[in-house]
Amino acid sequence: MITSALMLYSTRPDPKPSAHDRVYRGLRSRVMHGEIGPGQPLTLRGIGAEFGVSMTPAREAVRRLVAEGALTMSNSGRVSTPELSSERIEELAALRALIEVELASRALPRAHIALIDRLQSINARISEEIARHDAVSYIRGNLEFHRTLYLRAQAPAMLAMAETVWLQLGPTMRALYGRLERKDPPRYHRLIISALKAGDEPGLRLAVRSDVTQGLRMLKG
Repeated sequence: MITSALMLYSTRPDPKPSAHDRVYRGLRSRVMHGEIGPGQPLTLRGIGAEFGVSMTPAREAVRRLVAEGALTMSNSGRVSTPELSSERIEELAALRALIEVELASRALPRAHIALIDRLQSINARISEEIARHDAVSYIRGNLEFHRTLYLRAQAPAMLAMAETVWLQLGPTMRALYGRLERKDPPRYHRLIISALKAGDEPGLRLAVRSDVTQGLRMLKG
């Protein structure tokens, strides 16, 4: 009985995330949502101080994010957010178009009224964030809009790939927001919602492709 109890206890999940995981998730969120601009240097000491951890979990989190393309590390060990070339932006925009169009298409048969209402609510909040000139909240809301739709595709591996692309583009999206000086919500979001209501798959695919590529084209060159 004691052995069985110990085995049960040992397999019970730890409700508290490790220091490394907490730093990784926190830093990952900051990068993805554009809280850190492109080319901004980061130090292990600064990361450790921000999250209240030692150098070891900070180093482990950075290594993981470097592997995902969210951060870059020079030969000298300097860590920073990526500054993407025009070619890299084009490549990531093409990936977004391929992956997210397919996710949207798979989500369409499951696009019930509650989902559409949720997307409209998110889009209304995005309008408020734009009016406040809140770049980070705008980026977070924009990604929430897309993630909410794509979750209905029930394709977790594909969604994980999309999130990896978002992660690499986060700082660049912050730079794009400043260049656009946006005053209105993304018009393609309205087209996405309209296509979902109508069950229009070709219209949905076109709206998603346009939405995920049109802004990034401005950063090329």
